[in-house]
Amino acid sequence: MWGWRKRGTDRVDCVACGATVDRPSAREYDKEGDRWSRTDKEFEHLCKPCYRDLCHQPRTELEALLVDIERAGRTSQEEFLRRYEEQVVERYGSLEPK
Repeated sequence: MWGWRKRGTDRVDCVACGATVDRPSAREYDKEGDRWSRTDKEFEHLCKPCYRDLCHQPRTELEALLVDIERAGRTSQEEFLRRYEEQVVERYGSLEPK
């Protein structure tokens, strides 16, 4: 029968902790945040404990913010975080209570 596969034979690695688990015991992770658009994609996987630890809020604005910073891989962590905080305050206001 088309589409049939034996359950439990596929094994995947969790991108967060490195554990190898049965495919049914994992969750698909799409770094673009849109796991429903499946054309030409290869998904990474998370084990269920790591998946539960994720923040499941939309991250569209976060991705754009990180692209705007542009130097995520080319600066020190301190510089990256300084720029990130500047952009957040500029776009959304201070995080300090009023």
